[in-house]
Amino acid sequence: MILEVSTPALLFPAISLLFLSYTNRFLHLSALIRNLHADWVARGDCLVMKQIENLRRRLVLIRGMQLLGAISLLLCVISMISVIGNMYKLAIWSFSTALGLMAMSLACLVWEIWISGGALRIMLSAMEEKEGGLDKNR
Repeated sequence: MILEVSTPALLFPAISLLFLSYTNRFLHLSALIRNLHADWVARGDCLVMKQIENLRRRLVLIRGMQLLGAISLLLCVISMISVIGNMYKLAIWSFSTALGLMAMSLACLVWEIWISGGALRIMLSAMEEKEGGLDKNR
């Protein structure tokens, strides 16, 4: 396999966009957790606590996604430097590892997206329970 400097460089735009997406998700969740925490302090609602637990798992995944993406980017840089220095075995190893880490980062993203529906399911369940209680009272 022949690896040129341009090959690892192809990941730079993708990684930049992923980091933007990951950071936006993190900031959004942080704001949501602060709001839910304020609701929980004010009302002590069990439903809010369930949502916070869901968000905690999502934050752990997002941090993992960011870490894997950052290491992937670092390995792309190492790969490019290795190609320039004619260290092709290191270049291929670091690029292959970078691709693997990027795949793991994307797998975490898919898992986080799946879990993100959990918070909505919690809200919908609470609404259905409340609606069911109203129907019984009628």
